[in-house]
Formats: sequence, C-alpha cells, structure tokens
Amino acid sequence: MSANSVAPNAEGGQQFRSLPPNGKKFKAGVLGATGLVGQRLVSLLANHPWFELAEVAASERSATKRYADAVRWHLDVPIPEAARNLTVKTLAPSLDCDFVFSGLDSSVAGAAEEEFARAGYPVVSNSKNHRMAADVPLLIPEVNAAHLDAIPLQQKNHGYSSGFIVTNPNCSTAGLVLVLKPLADVFGLEKVFVVTMQAISGAGYPGVASMDIQGNVVPFISGEEEKMESEPQKLLGKWDGKRFIDAGLGLSAHCNRVPVVEGHMECVSLSLKKVASLSEVREALSNFEVDAALAALPSAIRHPVIVLDDEARPQPRRDVNAGNGMAAVVGRVRACPILDVKLTLLSHNLVRGAAGAAMLNAELLAARGFFQRRVNAGREERVAEPVSS
Repeated sequence: MSANSVAPNAEGGQQFRSLPPNGKKFKAGVLGATGLVGQRLVSLLANHPWFELAEVAASERSATKRYADAVRWHLDVPIPEAARNLTVKTLAPSLDCDFVFSGLDSSVAGAAEEEFARAGYPVVSNSKNHRMAADVPLLIPEVNAAHLDAIPLQQKNHGYSSGFIVTNPNCSTAGLVLVLKPLADVFGLEKVFVVTMQAISGAGYPGVASMDIQGNVVPFISGEEEKMESEPQKLLGKWDGKRFIDAGLGLSAHCNRVPVVEGHMECVSLSLKKVASLSEVREALSNFEVDAALAALPSAIRHPVIVLDDEARPQPRRDVNAGNGMAAVVGRVRACPILDVKLTLLSHNLVRGAAGAAMLNAELLAARGFFQRRVNAGREERVAEPVSS
C-alpha cells in the first residue's frame, strides 16, 4: 500500500490516509504512561497508521525500568510489543519524539506540560490543568475544530516556538457536548440540566475503595460538577481571534459515582431556542455527520452520535464500545414536563472521554500541519502540509 493510499476504518466505508501526508509516521511520547489513561494511549498507538510509540515517561520510581516491568497492566489486551522493552524516562523534556500525549495526574501535569511546550513539543493533554486557560484550545474535533486557531496566540503569549498545549475535556463533558452540538446547531440551546452516573474507572486505579462503592452510589466527585458546568461553555462557544467567547448556556450538573467499571451514563433535560418535535430532535442527533476531512482521521467515525429506539438502552454493559468507544449513544428521547426534551446518553469514559479523545485531537493536529519532525539537538523540520477542511 502506498503512502497516500486509503483503507476503510473501523466503522466500515470511511477512508483515511495510511500514513500522514509526508509518508512517514510521527514519533509519539506518552507522559504518565504507567497510569490507566497512559496505558490506553500506549495500546491505541500499537499499529496506529500515523503515529508510532517512541518514548514512555513516568514518575521517578518507574524511571530506568523496562515498561513491562514498571507498569501494572490493567487492559484486556496484552502490552504492545513495541512498548514492552522501552525504557521509562523521567518527565524531563528531552524525549526523542515529535510530540507527546499527557496522561499525567493533575498534581504534576501543569508544570510538566508547560516545560515540554517551552522545549518545542506539541502537548496533547488529557489533564485538567490547562483546559480553561484563555489561549489553550479545549478540543472535541467534531464540535470545535476551529478553536485550533488559538494556537499561534498561545505560542506568542508564552514564547513557545513549535510547542503548544491542546487539551481534551473532562470524561463526562466529552459525551455530553458531543450530543449537545447537533442540537445547538439545529435548534439552539438555552438550559441544560444533567445528572451523571459515572464509572469507577473514571477515578483511575485503584479508584474508589470497594467497601465504598459495592452496592452503593456516591453522590459526590470532587471538582466534577464544576468542570461539567464550565467546560461546555468553552467547547460550544467561539474563538473570535483574540479570546474564547462562552456559549452562555444555563447549565446545572449533579455527578455521582456508581459501581460500573466503564461507561458514563448521563440523564439530560434541556430547553431549545426553537420549537421542535421529538422526531425532529431524534433526526438531528441521528443525522449529525462530520465532514469528509474529519472523517478521514483514523480514529474518527462519520456519525459520532448513535440513537437507539429500545427504551431500555443505552446500557454500559451492552453499548459502551459503540463506534470503537468513540460514539455517544443516546436513548429515551422524550418530552420533559419542565424543560423541552429529556434523553439518556452513554459514552466510554476512557476512550471517548480520555485516551481516544486525545488520539483524535493528535490526528487532527497532524492533518492540519501542526506537528514538526524533531531532528538532532533541537533542529526541527516541518514536514506535514495542512489538510483542507
């Protein structure tokens, strides 16, 4: 297969380049590679058509060890062979890679990500530290790809050369906003009320103590409601060339931890600016389709919102892996006696809400020409041409 040939992606029928525009894979590093999100990133990089895993980095206690010896692997699939014998490095910005994913804990992510960006590395972050920064894109490609226009200002503000930081949203925000986007585009949104039932894996490993969560619901997740009430405003807002302008939604969130391993369920009520029937709402969700350039990215799916008719769906056990974990699955679309419409949605918190989201963000950045090939002692060479969108 030639460098510019195409092949079907996991959804079947969509097309993507087998390699990035220059015909050579970009070298990726993973910060926080031993954690739960880091492991997902390492797994997703195995056989990725555009990226190859070149470096893994973690805390001092893991540094200098083989990755296979340093990590307590939690995924159902084996550790990729490409990762097993890599030496775990420290978080110093001297990795031999073209860009880095950050799955770091928020206690260290802020300063570490800034150091890497300052050293010329694009940082694709899953951490919360920079999400609401005034010049950092908080990105869901299907929702607000235009927010990447903030990167040059970020670089100017901080004195970055080729480095920058792009973040993906909180795991519960990711599924919610993916569903809100088509409704906002077609009908406009005024108010959103959401109650979440969030999987224990969202707390990382080892997560919530078994005696606290078994047969129980914990009605508090530190910082979660605040993130759900602020991040959608930025995601659904606009970049005006100088700053992000919030969407101006009325938004209230209640967040709960439930004894489910993977998959965040959300019960949503919302009011629309335009009058719409339930069939029109279902149609807007079902017809939500990304453009051809975005659908060409390896991790993208053409229709990222799936609407089910079964009144007992979605369910984490049955639906969490829809669209390879990148879809938001919607059911129970019905009238709301207080607002206009209510529905239930489900998304995979570790894929759509974390590692998969970061991977899709990196693919969009590569396609848009934001990545550079790092060569010998800081000499850099731009090799990717932007893909039209």
